[in-house]
Amino acid sequence: MQEFVETRWMGNMAFEAEIDGFAVKMDASPEFGGTNYGPKPKRLIIPSLAGCTGMDIVSILHKKRVIFSDFRILINAEMTETHPKYYSKIHLIFQFTGENFIGNDEVHEKIKRSIELSSDVYCGVTAMLKKSSDITWEIQLKNS
Repeated sequence: MQEFVETRWMGNMAFEAEIDGFAVKMDASPEFGGTNYGPKPKRLIIPSLAGCTGMDIVSILHKKRVIFSDFRILINAEMTETHPKYYSKIHLIFQFTGENFIGNDEVHEKIKRSIELSSDVYCGVTAMLKKSSDITWEIQLKNS
């Protein structure tokens, strides 16, 4: 499958890409000639990782009939100091809230397996980032 994205210069350091009909704005901070028109391009990688793995996990958990009331993904990412700067360490915290989740080994195992499937099989963003980053994760369960 081939994809095509057009990215247009908007002046100064700002760019705008159209992806599936949605405008994605990017810019540098003022100290580097930008005007804060949008986030820095590299910062878009982290929410892309969260969205990709999150969608996989939701789909898998629905098939496993795990019902949750809230699902959040917190990501701590560490960037290298030298150029080219990239995320060398990425830690994901998967927070799930549901009825009687704490201490429920069956729910924990289903969530764990869903994360493993996303990480090892389905999420293309994870597959790309694994080539340059140490990716770790943990699960946090809360009762609703």
